[in-house]
Formats: sequence, structure tokens, C-alpha cells
Amino acid sequence: MVQVGEQAPQFELMSDKGETVRLSDYLGRKVVLYFYPKADTSGCTTQACALRDAYPQIEAKDAVVIGISPDEPRALVAFREKYALPFILLSDPDHAVAEAYGAWGEKKMYGKTYDGLIRSHFAVDAEGRLSNAEIAVKPLSTADLALKLIEL
Repeated sequence: MVQVGEQAPQFELMSDKGETVRLSDYLGRKVVLYFYPKADTSGCTTQACALRDAYPQIEAKDAVVIGISPDEPRALVAFREKYALPFILLSDPDHAVAEAYGAWGEKKMYGKTYDGLIRSHFAVDAEGRLSNAEIAVKPLSTADLALKLIEL
């Protein structure tokens, strides 16, 4: 797992708009990356809508938000449209990017243990270094991180 202060793992993923997006596309800007397990589920919707509501303040400071999940792009399109999400959603179906960031691992639910995406968020500074990392977050805390990030 990457540590705060290190270069953020680079990635190239397909967006909900069918475009290839690279983290390097955003050098020179602050980026909030958030990982969520599944589009249009209650916790993921709460997380995305909190970021949507904070987005005008984030955008005003020339920062961007990127959401990443294992969902296929067509599920991301429906999620984005249903909740009017103004930020980029990326598909990580093989969870390689989630693994690189430490957002994939063991989870427990209803007495069962399995590997899956762990709701997490990361802040990347304008030079591409990780400035904050939080694993296993509550859905609303990602919006709080984003707002703190833009004040730095």
C-alpha cells in the first residue's frame, strides 16, 4: 500500500463517458480519489451525493473528484445520471487500482469473510504525491476530506 508523501500509484481506467482517464492527466491540480464498493447502493449513494453537494466549493479551488469502483461503465453512467453527479466515475473491474491504493482486502459481513473493495479515500497533491489516505471510511467523511483538501 502506498504511504502518505509517496507518489500516488498511476492508473489508466475507463470512465463512465467511455474515455480513458489517467491520474497523470491531473498533474498540477489537487485530486480526491474515492473508492466505493457498488454504484447505487445506500452507502455509496450517500457518499457520492455528499461529494456532489460539496463539489462547487471543490471545483472553485481547482480541485477534482474521481470516484472508482469495480462497476462496469454502463452502471456508472446510470449512477451518475440518476444522482446528477458532476465528477468523474471510473471502472476498475479487476480491482488492480484499488489494490495498489490498499482499498481492496478482507471484509466481513453477516459472519462471512471475503475479499472486496473497502470504502476509502485519498488526496493527491498537485505534484502527484499522496497527501492523505483513509481506509474503511464512513460514507460522509469523503466530502469532509475533500473540503479540507481544498483549504490546504
